[in-house]
Amino acid sequence: MTTLTHVDQSGAANMVDVTDKAVTIRTAIAEGYISMSPATIEEVINHKNKKGDVITTAKIAGIQAAKKCADLIPLCHPLALSKVDVDFDVQPNAQQIRVQALCKLAGKTGVEMEALTAVSVALLTLFDMCKASDPEMCIHGIRVIEKTGGKTGHWRHSV
Repeated sequence: MTTLTHVDQSGAANMVDVTDKAVTIRTAIAEGYISMSPATIEEVINHKNKKGDVITTAKIAGIQAAKKCADLIPLCHPLALSKVDVDFDVQPNAQQIRVQALCKLAGKTGVEMEALTAVSVALLTLFDMCKASDPEMCIHGIRVIEKTGGKTGHWRHSV
């Protein structure tokens, strides 16, 4: 029988106890995409967006979001992240921007939620900054693509 980790014996929400878990170097990499019109992509590339530097603003938002993950996601452990990096790949031919976030720490629990939160908020920031130019943008493909550390070790998405 499978035991639910976030539910106690009475069925109430429960934060997992990681006290006895080993401290290991843990990383997670997540990605996501925002599709937009060619004109909006050109504004981003040429720094012509009226709200300012779209990529730098989204990068800072993603980093801040990773650090605040436990404030946003119930039952997430507050983590002392040692590294958060958010990168952007503007793909004009595909009419999209790919956002990738890496989160890292030495700790007792993984950083997948922090990486996913960084990607999500960076994408939402891109949407917010570009919505006047293109209200039909679409955020998609948010997922964890790789993680290391902990008892499961290294894992990479199969696709």
